[in-house]
Amino acid sequence: MISKIHSAIPYGFLAKPVEVEGDLNRGLPAFNIVGMANKTISEARDRVRSALTNSGFSFPDKKVTINLAPADLNKDGSYLDLPIALSVLVLSKQLLKTDVEGRLFVGELALDGKVRPVRGIINITEEARKNGIRELFVPLENLPQAALISGIKIYGVESLTALYLQLKNQALLPSISDLKTASKASEAPVGPLLDHIRGQAQAKRAMTIAIAGHHNILISGPPGAGKTLLAKAAANLLPELTDAEKIDITKIYSIAGISKDEIIEKRPFRSPHHTASASSIIGGGAGAMPGEISLAHKGILFLDEIPEFQRPVLEALRQPLEDKQISVSRVNQKTTYPADFMLVATMNPCPCGYLGDPTHECKCTETQIQAYQKKLSGPLFDRIDMCVTVERVENQDLKKELPNRGEHTVVKNTITEAVERQKQRYGKNGIYNASLTSYEVTKLLKMEPEAEKLLANASDKLKLSARSYFKTIKVAQTIADLEAAPIIKAPHIAEALIYRRRYER
Repeated sequence: MISKIHSAIPYGFLAKPVEVEGDLNRGLPAFNIVGMANKTISEARDRVRSALTNSGFSFPDKKVTINLAPADLNKDGSYLDLPIALSVLVLSKQLLKTDVEGRLFVGELALDGKVRPVRGIINITEEARKNGIRELFVPLENLPQAALISGIKIYGVESLTALYLQLKNQALLPSISDLKTASKASEAPVGPLLDHIRGQAQAKRAMTIAIAGHHNILISGPPGAGKTLLAKAAANLLPELTDAEKIDITKIYSIAGISKDEIIEKRPFRSPHHTASASSIIGGGAGAMPGEISLAHKGILFLDEIPEFQRPVLEALRQPLEDKQISVSRVNQKTTYPADFMLVATMNPCPCGYLGDPTHECKCTETQIQAYQKKLSGPLFDRIDMCVTVERVENQDLKKELPNRGEHTVVKNTITEAVERQKQRYGKNGIYNASLTSYEVTKLLKMEPEAEKLLANASDKLKLSARSYFKTIKVAQTIADLEAAPIIKAPHIAEALIYRRRYER
């Protein structure tokens, strides 16, 4: 007798269908799993046997063989515990083949028959819908994430017994319609706000422009000037997520195993330490897992003291900064993850940090200063849209009462309006000025003659690269959007050039 159960496993940013085939033959009692299964899946034999027995089902005293097809697909994880158990129930005639036809099952089994959540449930849900599966059964804790995908009926499974009763039409499992759909009340911002930062008017202005257009920004200045505080305050200025962005971000976090039951409602703010390896930042490892740049998708990747990061790590950022995605290749797997992040980086002007500070003497030699600043290569600098220098706030100003209360709300509303103008211009959510190609800049963005003349002259004098030339236009367009200007004007180009002049060489 043969049984067939539909299932699927995550495969990078996608998923692969898996057919769990079962065979029951005479012979000495045995339970074998074949089909390129790793150790975790091989151990499913003990989990499945205990779960079936402790749930009140009988395990056949014959030779049971489970084949995971296709046999040439490397299978990892505990996703297939539940379909393997169902295959055994069909083989032993405790379930009928018609009870499982047209349905897809996924989940990890505990020894008592409970069903535990798994990673990458959104990938699996999308694959089930693509293959025309009419009903999907997932762990109950995975149900909120799976519910993000429409067009398929999804049930949440708490235990093997509850699933059996559902398949026999003796009870009903929770489905998407049972989830509470009431919108969450807006939570108070966590972390610093612009209202908490004294001074630094120009840096705040630069950060506003960067967030409104999703531009990469580098903040330079002496220790204690507020660089890190300003970067963390930027997290609370990010615009609200669209539904499509929520799916993409939640999908990445589910694949990484960071969140199996929650929907990501806020844009990510990732801040890896400078000792992080290239694979942890870019992605990789045995399972080609997403790295920090993908976990920061549609949010901020914050690199504090960027020159302290390893040179190979920084150079590896060049391609995803340009392409907004990263391809991770390993021996048995190649996958592409989205990496449309906004880079916010900070650095000191020199190793001691006091180069150019009027109140502290810099003790670094010229050689030390050049070596420190050259840790960031020219090509990497060329991919940064804006650079701003912050000055140390005077001690007497630190004691004063914070001015401009409510500045955070005003700036965030201005950013939201600028993002809406970009949406109307490009006709699609999630497309920012910084995302445009050079061809799109030429086709979609318009400048007045004075602005074109100013940019041409500045480009010759500053020896701007082609990439820098178009980045200047994109920053200028964001400034125009913040001012609700219908066209890029000369003052917009002039301000955009200020943020490039610091690091052009």
